[in-house]
Amino acid sequence: MIEDNIFFKPFRTTGGAVPFDRITTADYEPAILQGIREHDAEVKAIAGNDMEPSFENTIVALDRAGATLNRVLGVFYPMLSANADDELMEVSNRMAPRLSEHFNSITLNEQLWHRVKHVHDHFDATKRDEEDCMLMRETYDGFIRSGANLQGADRDRYRELSKRLTELTLKFDQNALKETPRYELWLTAGDLEGLPESALDAAKQAARDKGREDDWLITLDAPSYIPFMKYSDRRDLHEKLYKMYNRQCTSGEFCNLDVLRDIANTRLEIARLMGCNCFAEYKLQHTMAEKPEAVYNMLNQLRDAYLPVERSEMERLTEFATQLEGKPVEIMPWDYSYYSNKEKDSMFDINDELLRPYFELSQVTQGVFGFAKRMYGLRFIPNHDAQVFHPEVEVFDVTDEDGKAVGMLYLDFFPRSTKQSGAWMTSFREQYIDENGNDVRPLVTLTMNFTRPTQAKPSLLTVREVETFMHEFGHALHQLLSRCKYQSLSGTNVYRDFVEVPSQFNENYVYEREFLDSFARHYQTGEPVPQELIDRLIASSQYGAAYACVRQLGFGFLDMAWHSISDPYEGDDFQFEYNATKDVKAFEPVEGCIMSPQFTHIFSGGYAAGYYGYKWAEVIECDAFDRFKQEGIFNRETARQWVDNVLSRGGTVAPMTLYKRFRGTEPHIDAMMRRDGISGINN
Repeated sequence: MIEDNIFFKPFRTTGGAVPFDRITTADYEPAILQGIREHDAEVKAIAGNDMEPSFENTIVALDRAGATLNRVLGVFYPMLSANADDELMEVSNRMAPRLSEHFNSITLNEQLWHRVKHVHDHFDATKRDEEDCMLMRETYDGFIRSGANLQGADRDRYRELSKRLTELTLKFDQNALKETPRYELWLTAGDLEGLPESALDAAKQAARDKGREDDWLITLDAPSYIPFMKYSDRRDLHEKLYKMYNRQCTSGEFCNLDVLRDIANTRLEIARLMGCNCFAEYKLQHTMAEKPEAVYNMLNQLRDAYLPVERSEMERLTEFATQLEGKPVEIMPWDYSYYSNKEKDSMFDINDELLRPYFELSQVTQGVFGFAKRMYGLRFIPNHDAQVFHPEVEVFDVTDEDGKAVGMLYLDFFPRSTKQSGAWMTSFREQYIDENGNDVRPLVTLTMNFTRPTQAKPSLLTVREVETFMHEFGHALHQLLSRCKYQSLSGTNVYRDFVEVPSQFNENYVYEREFLDSFARHYQTGEPVPQELIDRLIASSQYGAAYACVRQLGFGFLDMAWHSISDPYEGDDFQFEYNATKDVKAFEPVEGCIMSPQFTHIFSGGYAAGYYGYKWAEVIECDAFDRFKQEGIFNRETARQWVDNVLSRGGTVAPMTLYKRFRGTEPHIDAMMRRDGISGINN
């Protein structure tokens, strides 16, 4: 019976854990529809309240409305990216336009808008705390950004465009998810030159899973693709796999070329309705950068600083490859991982395979948890009773030093066909204070695509995978340590160009001896990672820093180009991408290869006109870590200030204000330059 739908009432589980054992795909659609009906009724009551509009009966009431819808969407959206079958995607296709229309109906409700505007115009900030002031501002600005001031035909057009954009971004996302598993590179015994044992074991296991005992399988999942490109001696197969990867969604059933143009043009029309010249101008109003000019200033500054070093790195790498092969070598994009790994190993005698045995996944997990205990006093207790959405998922109860509940953490480590590539943090429930004064604690999930265990070995991670774990764990801490009143401002609900600060801050520890010594043990002998190996790892940390930065700048310039168009675009996508990134390209374009149709970050993942935020945040987090380097990387007093001024405050105060309270000054680029070994820059 529909009344039995698990989402209709708060979960009656310990800590409010999601009862996945009682949830079926059939539950989502009726729960979403019921949530919409309940939310509509609540909004109608707020808009039609006979009492004079006040902060409590309008602004706070809106923030607390929609409990059922929040409950179901808090589970539904994470499952779409982590555990989505065709049936769940079909539900999403049906519900996406309904949800878009529902949320538009709130911000375009004129009666409600008049109440919000009345409260805003009569709001006395001197009688309110910072969080109340921010909720007022965010609510008012949110209505403005969502078309509340539009009139007549413009309001109707905005509704149409918003619905269309939701459908397009969902289609883009699902095409990317469905396309990746279609690409496979099958190997026989003669194709394995150069591959280390770990890659061979993984490829053999992947083939066994497909019923082929005598072959090896390479896929486009990162734990398979990256080692092959890095270690295989077969340049011809590098090229083949590279072209597979970079031609995704360019043709056939899951082609995204028309979709991405429609997305860009739809966003442009929305921006124009809002009085802006381009979508970037519209989107950046709600960021630290504020304007496209500030983004381009940062991208250009980093380009000017890093590009000469990157060019020098590439010249050196070409000379190295030529000496290695005994003949002139023109490095192609599919060669970079292979030759750079060889050069790095020759310079520092270090590579992923030397370190893998010391990064066994369960030990790394304990190291990551140990970091949080040492910094913030958090404890992570395995919860074997909590239900999970996949048998491989692990759950932990998180408490503070006094045993008080902080939240729950779900860990989902390995690739599967129903999961998107990459790594991310989401929440089944965010932190807030309810109407009864109860502190509702978050339910956080980390989703990764790490190297799987095989029949012969446990999961042994690369350094980059350890960095990824620490990165996503930084997002998790931002959620878990939140101490905010309002859900819409808690945890990671911050400006897009600030949200990566806590996550990228965490990555610094991977190259700190004091952190590595706490967990890095050989999975067979239990011996700690040798100090000389740590020394070589730290010494190698600057290798390729300029190339990595310039590559990220390319993504940033591409994002800004798509969202800075001021006229509808119908041109050649390949030429457009080349023009956007040519000033920071390490290689000439390869026919048929293009990033845009698989660039889910900007076309379906919330980073439209925001990808620059990774580098923007990197400047900030490097500056923050510089203080820890001076005062002690595990200094509890410094860590307390980091929590009090950043991690616990969510979006309750403007991020630069929060940061200056921690650091005393605005961030400077110097710390990032020093970390990356870039000098001689006029800052």
